Order: sequence, then structure tokens, then C-alpha cells
Amino acid sequence: MPFPRASGILLHPTSLPGRFGIGDLGSEAYRFVDFLADTKQQLWQVLPLGPTGHGNSPYLSYSSMAGNPLLISLEQLCDRSLLYPDELHDLEHLSAHRVAFDDVIPGKMHLLERAASRFHEVATEADRTALEKFCQDCHFWVDEFAFFMALKNAHGGAGWTQWPDPLARRHPETMAEWREKLSSDIFCHKFLQFEFHRQWQALRQYARDRQIQIIGDIPIYVAHDSVDVWAFPYNFMLDDETLAPALMAGVPPDYFSETGQLWGNPTYNWDELQKRNFNWWIQRINALLDYVDIIRVDHFRGLQAYWGVRAGETTAMNGEWIEAPGAELFETVRQKLGKLPIMAEDLGVITPEVEALRDQFGFPGMKILHFAFGGGSDNPYLPFNCVTNSVIYTGTHDNDTTVGWFDKMPDYERDRLMQYVGCISGEGIQWTMIRLALMSVSNQAIVPLQDVLGYGSDCRMNTPGLSEGNWAWRYAAEALTDEIRDRLRILTELAHRAPVGQDWGG
Repeated sequence: MPFPRASGILLHPTSLPGRFGIGDLGSEAYRFVDFLADTKQQLWQVLPLGPTGHGNSPYLSYSSMAGNPLLISLEQLCDRSLLYPDELHDLEHLSAHRVAFDDVIPGKMHLLERAASRFHEVATEADRTALEKFCQDCHFWVDEFAFFMALKNAHGGAGWTQWPDPLARRHPETMAEWREKLSSDIFCHKFLQFEFHRQWQALRQYARDRQIQIIGDIPIYVAHDSVDVWAFPYNFMLDDETLAPALMAGVPPDYFSETGQLWGNPTYNWDELQKRNFNWWIQRINALLDYVDIIRVDHFRGLQAYWGVRAGETTAMNGEWIEAPGAELFETVRQKLGKLPIMAEDLGVITPEVEALRDQFGFPGMKILHFAFGGGSDNPYLPFNCVTNSVIYTGTHDNDTTVGWFDKMPDYERDRLMQYVGCISGEGIQWTMIRLALMSVSNQAIVPLQDVLGYGSDCRMNTPGLSEGNWAWRYAAEALTDEIRDRLRILTELAHRAPVGQDWGG
């Protein structure tokens, strides 16, 4: 479905400022929403919100439907007497500029577990009723997720294929014994999901009240070590004997990697999903819509045809394209949930078939300005080649920052960029590129906050193919200056992307 002309900022909540080592849903999140409103932005794009697993990547979550408890505001827990202010001091020494996951995870989880244990003591009747309603409304995922995390903790964090075989294969008697044994830990994880949901919904409503919609990511694949694969193994291509992925997901060699990207996630058993009328996908999309207003389908092309790599391969070079029933999936989604606000991440090896699937349902695709200046004048990412039903970015979370990109550009591409823009303004290359994005015909324009702030490569969010050092960037509260606010607001108004009734032209 087409979206109105608007613009917004790409920023994951972990990158927000704050006192406790990682961005959260507390006061700085509200201050960021105020910044969006002040600058006439209508969109806030986040990365997947789930609890992160290996490498702290939001794209490798323990659940496709749960929220990340590390985003819970500790100060809000203090406001409700679930924690005491003096208990938070140990986290305040952590870096304010990057997320030190190795310190944050154990330290914050300890406090969150303490808050969960106090819930029975201090919760009001309204709190208890709200928790019970949340668990009922989300029973299709929260029961299994809480049990999965309790089992993972009980087995020292080991992946589910390393658990005793009766648990890995979900034998009913063994499952019942462990549910009873871990009842306290299971409650803790349900409480944390309830608290995440409560805090996120309050923030989301605050954004809505200011005419700001949240764009959320739905990664096409889920992590092998996730409740999704453990609880619904028939939905995935697994080896019957080892339970490891029999067919792994990835992409062939591309802009980011000469050997492709071997993600290691299990691919889907699409025949089984179709037999079940895509019920798991329907539940997954429904769960995400409880958190966001617009869905960005990551790796959209994999829903038309996906790159499958057999078990045992160490790179993604020796894979094959296998057709997927994307049209049937989206038609079923439309029948059951209505017309949905979906954006398609259609980057990579795109074929006419992928474009046809995107256009069949009217999904806007993505245009990346960092890709626009290689090749000739037919480059599809050049602003004059963009279509209105698209989302234009300076760069994404997988790209270098615009300043870093410009510093490393090949001479040929830099020359083409300079010829295109005429000159780089005194404001810096980042504002030149932001202006190109905002003034384009694309209905939506999204800019990473790092570009608004003019930061270099040291503030990059993710480098594909690099297993360490990603996802940790944070900005300082004082970085959102009045000068930046005014500059972004003026450009947004000039580009006719301000909310209706707030545009400078009327």
C-alpha cells in the first residue's frame, strides 16, 4: 500500500543514550521522539526488537515474537518499586558511547530477575490483571518462549540441540517435568516480556500522539538456536538425526562479500508451511504489528527465491536458488489480516520475478544513495531513476556512515558524485546526501542518525561478514543540538515531508 510523503530516522533503541550501559525505553527514548517531532519527522525505523543471541545481533534472536528485556528501563522499574535506585549503581560505570554487552548482559539481567522476584510483593491488583491479560493475549508465543529461555538458563546457555535428547525433541513427559521444575524462572521471563510490552506500548503511543509511526524489521529467517525452531521444527529444513540445519540460508557473492554471506540459519520447509496455511507466519506478523506500525521485510527477495547452501559448506559460494511461495504467503496474509503496511528490502540479486512479487502487492522497495554512483546513468539508485513508491536511504545499518563512505570512495565514484551534486556544501557530505534523499521523488526518505550527526566509520552499526564489534554504537544526549534540529526541520519542510498541516507551504 502506498505511503504518504514523509521522512524519518533509522536508530535502534540500544543506541540511545542512558546511564546503564545500553539504550533503553526510558527518558532518552522519549527525548528522541521529541527530536523527531521537532524536526517534522514522521517515521522512526528500528532494527528487530527481539532478545539477541550470538554476536548480539538483532537478526539472530532467540524469538521472532518476543521483545529484548535489555531494553527495559530500570528507572521505570524503580518508579514502580520493583527496584531501588541504589541497586543501579553498578551499571553506571559502563561506557556511555558503546554497548559493553559482556558487562551489560549479566549486570542488567541480574537486576531484571530481581525485579521479577519482587513483582508478587509489590504489584497492584491492576498490575496482576494486566500481566494475566498479556499472557492470555500472547499465549501463542510467550509460553513457549519463557519455557525455552528457562531451559537455556538451566543448561548453562547451551543451544537447544545440546540439551538432553528428550528435551531437544520435546518428549511430553520430560517437558512436563521441566515445566514444573522451572516454574519460577518461567514466570520471570513472562514478567520481563510483559514489562517490555508495557514500556514499549507507552513509548509507541507517545510517538503516535506526535504523528510518528514506527517501522519495524521482520528478518526473513530466524536463528537456529531459537524457540521458533525448537518449538516448531517441522517448519524448517533440519537434519532428522542431528537437528542441525540441513539447508542453510545466505546470499551469493555480492557488494558486501566476494564469497557471499553464509548466515547459517535453517531455511524454511515451505511445503509444510503451506500445508498449515502459513499459520506460523501469520502469528509472527500479527505479533510484530503489536509493536510497530509499518513492517520492513528484510531480505524480501528470499520470499520469491532463496539461496540455499547444503550442510557442510563453509562459504555461501556453492548454493542454489530455490523458489519460495511468496505470492501465496502474502495473499494468505492479506486474506487473514487485511492490507498491511509493508516495505520490501529488495536489495541484492534482484530479478524480474522479485520485482513482480513486490509490485503485485504494491510494496515500496528500497533505494540506497551509497550505491548510486557506480555504473552509468541507468543506475537504479540515482535519484532521478527512483519511483515514488519507494523508500530512499542515504545508507542502512549494514552500510558505512556517509562520512566514512565518502572518505573511502573510489575516485571514479567520487568524481561522479561531485559531477552530480555540483559541489559539497560547507555543511559536509552528510548534509549533501541527506538533501538528495529528502528532495527525491521517493515517498519515504530514511536517514541513519549517524549521518544526521556527521559521524565517521567508527560509529558504523554493522559490518556484514564481521562477527565481532557490531551493534554497539550509541550517541551522546548532547549530540542532538538546536543547530541540527533547525537544519533537519528546514530541509524536511522544504522537501514537503512535514506532517500534513505543518508544512512551511501550508
